[in-house]
Amino acid sequence: MSQKRIYVVTRKRKSRKKLAYFILMPIFFMIFAGTAYVTSLYIKAEKVANESYEALDGSEQKAAATTNKVQNISVLFIGIDDSETRGYNYSTRSDALMLATFNKEDHSIKLLSIPRDSYVYVPETEEYTKINHAYAYGGTKSTIETVEELLDIDVDYYVRMNFYAFIDIVDALGGIEVNVPYDITEKNSDDLELIQIEEGIQTLNGEEALAFARTRKQDNDMERGKRQQELMEAILKKAMSAKALTKYSNVLEAVGEHMKTDLTFTQMKSYLTYFLKNSNLSITSSQLQGGDSTIDGVYYYQLDEDELEATKSSLKAHLEGIELADEELYEVN
Repeated sequence: MSQKRIYVVTRKRKSRKKLAYFILMPIFFMIFAGTAYVTSLYIKAEKVANESYEALDGSEQKAAATTNKVQNISVLFIGIDDSETRGYNYSTRSDALMLATFNKEDHSIKLLSIPRDSYVYVPETEEYTKINHAYAYGGTKSTIETVEELLDIDVDYYVRMNFYAFIDIVDALGGIEVNVPYDITEKNSDDLELIQIEEGIQTLNGEEALAFARTRKQDNDMERGKRQQELMEAILKKAMSAKALTKYSNVLEAVGEHMKTDLTFTQMKSYLTYFLKNSNLSITSSQLQGGDSTIDGVYYYQLDEDELEATKSSLKAHLEGIELADEELYEVN
């Protein structure tokens, strides 16, 4: 009897070991595969960030200059159209300007669109002209100096991307959902084909999203700025979703080929970690207010001085963590 009991117990242990093997091996494999993916993603992200780094003074990033401390910052996003088919080459102008200010205390980001035809003072040439000309006169540095002069704040960092990056990022994310205000017909990025988008809630691919961002045939620069902000929010929302995790590798490839920034990889990691930990992060959008104007036969967007002063105060307050009684002047729905 005792031998029989020993025999039965041994069989049970073997069965349990076999069962555990079949259950745990797939789990271990998934964990290993997930860890390997995250590791490879981290390595690729670091490589892309290092290759995309470009200081305004041309210097290389130094370890001593990097920090992982999250602070209130301003970042200028510069969208340029430097496609060969448009023939801009060295006279490329900025096609989209958006300033983002971030306040870590109230977990908020404010996006300010600057109309491309805004009539402003350009320090590089010491003259007044359209703000998008600043890039043609002196590249990123001139554009930043012009924005700082206009808004009376320091631009801490910049991110410069061309339209190809925009297209590739949207495609890498599997498209983004936006509300198209009217039927749109625009040329594609190479001016070779027509892009047609129907009115209503649509999931747009990269070329369609670019057409949505660029068109202004049926409205104006103000509405164009709103659409660009809507696109940025849609991209951020999609990128922060759990479904986007498997698409990050493709997104990194798109960014690496077409982006330059003076944010270091260490800084990027710090802010990304902060954003992921703070799910209550709020994003609000606004634009510089003004109206149509013609000077010497040339069209300009003349900024409203009172609204501009209110915007300056609001930007400073947001970066310094000060509440303003007239904050509503900054918000544009």
